Amino acid sequence: MRPRVSLITLGVDDLDAAVRFYRDGLGFATEGIVGEEFEDGAVAFFDLQPGLKLALWPRRSLAKDSNVAVTPRSPSEFMLAHNVRSEAEVDRVMATAAAAGAVVTKPAQKAFWGGYTGVFQDPDGHLWEVAYNPQLLPDD
Repeated sequence: MRPRVSLITLGVDDLDAAVRFYRDGLGFATEGIVGEEFEDGAVAFFDLQPGLKLALWPRRSLAKDSNVAVTPRSPSEFMLAHNVRSEAEVDRVMATAAAAGAVVTKPAQKAFWGGYTGVFQDPDGHLWEVAYNPQLLPDD
């Protein structure tokens, strides 16, 4: 199988609040919530980079569509990483996230592997690492 990840879907408890966090707080571009006319269809999409989108979908809708039970949140299951071009940019992104209502779980700091990194949780507990890694600089 050749991996082609094009969409990352996060289950959220309050879709309106999650959209406000990502759109208004972090500045992610979106057309807003779509699909509200369908049962369990309300979702919001955000462009991340060419070929990759972030979707926010109510946890109960995601569970129903996937044929699994809604379970308690567990922030230790996975983490998304946002790689940036400098330590100063890590600090700016972390400050923006905190101002938007994120919980900073690990303040930005030097990492043992030679980079600089911090971690925050969005309002639904999803972990985001913001990292400057000299070996994995973004293309832009």
